[in-house]
Amino acid sequence: MSGTPALPLAPGALPLLGHAAAFLRAPLEFLEKLPAYGEVVEIRIAGRRVVVVCDPALTRTMLVHDRVFDKGGPIYQRLREAGGHGVASCPASEHRRQRRLVQPAFHQSRMPGYAQAMTDRMETVIGGWQDGQQVDLTRETRRITADVVISAFFGAGMDEAAHARVAADFTVMMAGFSRRMLMPELLCTLPTPGNLRYRRATERIRQELGRLITRQRRKADGAANLLSLLLEARDPDSSEADAFTDHELVDQAITMFTAGTETTAGAVCWALHLAATHPDVRERLRAEARTVLGGRTATWEDLPALGYTRQVLTEAIRMYPPGWFLTRETATATDLGGHRLPAGTTVAYSPYLIGRLPALYPDPGRFDPGRWQDGGRAPKLPVTAFGGGARSCVGDRFAMVEGVLLLASLVGRRHLELTPDSLALPRLPQLTLNPGRMTATVTTPGQLAAPSGRPHSAS
Repeated sequence: MSGTPALPLAPGALPLLGHAAAFLRAPLEFLEKLPAYGEVVEIRIAGRRVVVVCDPALTRTMLVHDRVFDKGGPIYQRLREAGGHGVASCPASEHRRQRRLVQPAFHQSRMPGYAQAMTDRMETVIGGWQDGQQVDLTRETRRITADVVISAFFGAGMDEAAHARVAADFTVMMAGFSRRMLMPELLCTLPTPGNLRYRRATERIRQELGRLITRQRRKADGAANLLSLLLEARDPDSSEADAFTDHELVDQAITMFTAGTETTAGAVCWALHLAATHPDVRERLRAEARTVLGGRTATWEDLPALGYTRQVLTEAIRMYPPGWFLTRETATATDLGGHRLPAGTTVAYSPYLIGRLPALYPDPGRFDPGRWQDGGRAPKLPVTAFGGGARSCVGDRFAMVEGVLLLASLVGRRHLELTPDSLALPRLPQLTLNPGRMTATVTTPGQLAAPSGRPHSAS
């Protein structure tokens, strides 16, 4: 369409580098400034033209029209290296089929069974902490969520040794995703120690998962885990006996681990940190968890009574969404916000940016779980952390159930004294907006040790 206005270019672009230096130095602050220049703003990252959508309505338009704004760009290029074409990263041409096959495994009727696996893993880890022990909450919550995904996917089909190997290799692979996200393609191919560790871990993961999938096919014991449900899934539009090949099942396993580990763990850690620095929230969160749970680990049946816990977690996700910067790629030429975008244009949106818009969330820098109170003045649009349209996260309910159960179990079973200034802010850019090391001293409620210094109390 001729005569459309030129896209506004964010100021500060340098020759050759574009906005790369500013983006790499302080990406969150850089993104928060973009809405001042327009609803759709162009930035340049090391020679790449990226169109950032800064308006919530236009963001929703982009998410809903997923065949035009297809999943692509540097982030998904990196994800597909290891995870192939799983349901979260595959192009739109493959997504409808995969979504139909995966959706039944996340039906509401399946959630109680998954919640039991969550409760079991939380009990093992949290119940094993000793009074006076210092723990890294970031590492421990990742350990729990990693165990939950593996248990939910394979059930009892994975022995502890294989479980530990896969979890360790996934940690290496996730670090590789983050490191390689904005790395030039040439550097990704060099045999550096980091690249070699990433490739070897990825190869081992795919081999181990492949063996487990082959074994599960042979057993066909009717076990109700995610893998068995995906093995049973059938495509009504295909004459093939098996809807998913073994290679596709490995892709789905990696996708679900990637989406279900860092994201939930990060959201829970941000909720703990924010509650620790807001005493009124901390006390109400603690009171609810301890009244409902009575000192035990949270279960599926407890969820209806953990309303405030859900509000705290949701507000933490608004302020610090795990998927903070995501990309799409236009499959055809299209218009967005009155601007013409050629086919192949990299389009980005930021749940962090949208969650900080004053018009959408008054006083957006204030941590206020009351925004999400039933019957209150709800925001005009939901948090974009789980996407939208046909490509919204298929595991969003799974993630929220796990997050609420984990947050309630942590503050209900233990008193966590955060070490002063222990929170390490995320070293961006990386795949997820998760806090770094966050240490706390563990005590059992009623057996509180005398605090040293002036630590924050998370529970």
